[in-house]
Amino acid sequence: MAGLRQDTDRRAAVGSPYGMLRGGLRTGVVEWLLERVPTPRRTPFTLGYLAVVGITATFARLADPELVQHLQEASSSDGHNLLLHPLRVLVLSGFWVAGGSWTPYLWGFAVTLAPLERRVGSARAAAVFAAGHVVATLLSQGVVITAVRLGRMAPEAMDRLDIGVSYGVFACLGAVIASLPLRWRVPALAGAALMIAQQIASQRDLVTAIGHPAALLTGVARWRWVRWVERGPSRPRLRLPRLPLVGAGPVRAAVRAPAVVRAGTRPSTVR
Repeated sequence: MAGLRQDTDRRAAVGSPYGMLRGGLRTGVVEWLLERVPTPRRTPFTLGYLAVVGITATFARLADPELVQHLQEASSSDGHNLLLHPLRVLVLSGFWVAGGSWTPYLWGFAVTLAPLERRVGSARAAAVFAAGHVVATLLSQGVVITAVRLGRMAPEAMDRLDIGVSYGVFACLGAVIASLPLRWRVPALAGAALMIAQQIASQRDLVTAIGHPAALLTGVARWRWVRWVERGPSRPRLRLPRLPLVGAGPVRAAVRAPAVVRAGTRPSTVR
């Protein structure tokens, strides 16, 4: 009956003009998409981070504006706060979104952090995200602090609000490009560079002009590590010494030769 049913399904697919197309969509494209949809089991860090960012974005939209401004200024990783409270602002600045809308970051997480987490795991993906956020923040604000102390920028530049998750997103984008086939890596990296160049030209902000390229390069620097994690570390083969076999006649019994025990001693038990 099973063979007859398969033959009937095959004839129906061939007989109908779109039977094979429907079958391919059902078994190929849909399964490919379902495998890449973020789920709590496959991408817990991505969904958890999105939930936190969604909560802070909703709070920034509905709460008292003065309270929101006070909390964001306390969380800002600007030069002034970095010099006074570096650890606090490096952590809290990544829990807010610039502009109050988190919908663009929803798609950004879906195409950068979620694929990276599926390939290298939650802990490693979080490490890449955090590295991009920290490195880009320290580098961009370090340039601002230096420029202010040299008199090239006004002191007010050290108090400019600096919050958001874009550094981590660009770092994950740079890292996940390593998972693409070799012929697609350079075009994907060129597209990311063009997107950053468009942001720099439109915003004309020194912090963005330094932070976004630094975050992307931080992810690119992890290419070899990402591909190593995907392949898995090579395990050395353990070779056991061959022991003589004891047997008689044409058939040899697979019995190991007994160890020699001296008189008056007791053999020990190997666990």
